[in-house]
Amino acid sequence: MSTNPQHPEAILSRLSEVLEARRHAAPETSYVASLYAKGLDSILKKIGEEASETIIAAKNPDPDALIYEMADLWFHTLVLLAHQGLDHQQVLAELARRFGLSGLDEKASRTP
Repeated sequence: MSTNPQHPEAILSRLSEVLEARRHAAPETSYVASLYAKGLDSILKKIGEEASETIIAAKNPDPDALIYEMADLWFHTLVLLAHQGLDHQQVLAELARRFGLSGLDEKASRTP
């Protein structure tokens, strides 16, 4: 990982640290803590909202709007991972495992 604090991997790591710290914050003092306090269904609902907003942004010609909405979607998926006791490193490891595999072969290797 780069030591540059603006490097994408450093940003994900810093964000994961903040999300973990917010697990112990009072819901009145932190948006993320309030999501954790509301539970899984509220986090999933927020991800659904952000996914819808991302889809709408993708249908419009403004790339900045798509980037903005995608950042919101990624953020809330990271909240979900933290809520479930997981982190972005596990997702990156899975992506690395799949790298170089045919998507069709990877899907065929999954058990139903």
